[in-house]
Amino acid sequence: MQKVLVANRGEIALRVFRAARALGLGAAAVVARDDTGSLHARSADDVVEIASYLDPEEHIRAAKETGADAIHPGYGFLAENGNFAEAVEAAGLTWIGPPPGALRSGGDKLAAKQIAVDAGVPTIPEASEPPLIVKAAAGGGGRGMRVVRVGGQLDDAIAAARREAQSAFGDDRIYLERYLERPRHIEIQLLADTHGTVLALGERDCSVQRRHQKVLEETPSPALDPALRALMSDAAVRFARAIGYVGAGTAEFVLEGREFFFLELNGRIQVEHPVTEAVTGIDLVQWQLRIARGERLDFRPEPRGAAVEVRLYAEDPRTFLPQAGRIEVLRLPTSIRVDTGVAEGDEIGTGYDPMIAKLIASGATREEALDRLAAALAETEVIGVTTNLPFLRWLVAHPTLRAGEATTAFLVEHPPLSAPPAEALDHVWHSSFRLNLPVPVPQPPPDVDAAAHLHGPAEESSRIVAPMPGTVIKVNVQAGSVVNARDPLVVLEAMKMETPLVSPYDATVRAVHVQEGDRVAGNALLVELDD
Repeated sequence: MQKVLVANRGEIALRVFRAARALGLGAAAVVARDDTGSLHARSADDVVEIASYLDPEEHIRAAKETGADAIHPGYGFLAENGNFAEAVEAAGLTWIGPPPGALRSGGDKLAAKQIAVDAGVPTIPEASEPPLIVKAAAGGGGRGMRVVRVGGQLDDAIAAARREAQSAFGDDRIYLERYLERPRHIEIQLLADTHGTVLALGERDCSVQRRHQKVLEETPSPALDPALRALMSDAAVRFARAIGYVGAGTAEFVLEGREFFFLELNGRIQVEHPVTEAVTGIDLVQWQLRIARGERLDFRPEPRGAAVEVRLYAEDPRTFLPQAGRIEVLRLPTSIRVDTGVAEGDEIGTGYDPMIAKLIASGATREEALDRLAAALAETEVIGVTTNLPFLRWLVAHPTLRAGEATTAFLVEHPPLSAPPAEALDHVWHSSFRLNLPVPVPQPPPDVDAAAHLHGPAEESSRIVAPMPGTVIKVNVQAGSVVNARDPLVVLEAMKMETPLVSPYDATVRAVHVQEGDRVAGNALLVELDD
């Protein structure tokens, strides 16, 4: 292996560049036509423009053009695509990741569930009646997931999950499982070499989530003792061995009390991998490269201390809707580790993940790590695009989080930033629409995307506008349609996530100003209603 091409973008591309150069390897990049000028492209030794990050042949062409003899897929996009891995190997290149067969077995959640059962690893029971969760078989990152608590919502939830899964993964298969209301989300970091060694490197607690996506990750988990940690680690290793896993991977579980259930094995490096690096001293990305060139895992790490990570996003800190804009000022802390894929002056668009940076703090104790993170967040400043920075400051100081008691229901039970109570909703919505103010919607439960529908800011109560830039993927009404309060009118997609916009009251549709497939700007007029 002499030169690595990263089939990805953003901070993970920069992370792989650093690991490759530390091993004396060259680093090449691809950049999509709508992403030219991005930081990862400016930081590579060689760059090739491609049509799309989702086109396998384009990445292979780029590797050949740059003289790269290996491809690292990063995370997202094609990272867990067995066909891509197979095509890379067929082209005579080194695939820095699990074997294609392991990717197919672990990446298909339905197949993985049966393998887990056969290996004696506990899984969540299937369900046909609410409460249940609809999941994409090829999903990840919270995409293609919908929670259903009322039977009448099931058909809409299945349709939305299928659309989102097809858009994000090119695979619209879904399945249904029992929904757990207040679990912990725990994941075990794995490394496996080509010589039969599989290591479990400790856990990460990723319970604080919105829209099924992680916000804060920490290690060790406050919920685990040594005995439970050993049981979960053993289950993760057994599953990895069952599918012939190689490389870095993460086994994800949900935990209720002392009962845990396997969710999936992510066949890639995770966004939150730095917290494990902080307590083990192991460069996980560098070890991906070393495993790919045949090196043995000849160590047994002993994690020490604690680490915590938060994700700084371009998004509204109250509704968690993605935002777009130019970063005029970006001041990131120097007192802790920061991984970023953007720089001052860069544009945050609607086509890609809106993450600006990951902030990772460590310490001898959990309290020390959280204190360092709080201080670092106080140093952080972003101007030009709306971010979740106020929310992160609020979160890290929250007594429930500080006490180590947060579950996946944390943001449901503790709406952020002093949002108005649910009983004030009607007054807030109507007054906000008439005053031409952004709607301060209380944080919708992160598990009910399809039912926590949002209004956008509008000039008056009869005008429904886009809360952020995006693509119209569904129009449910036409001029003359009669709608009830909270009926979905239009579904907007941004960053591969769907946001339904609903009627604030019973009304007749006066006019519809968009069609399915239209790209719209923030505050674009979508639908007009009779007063």
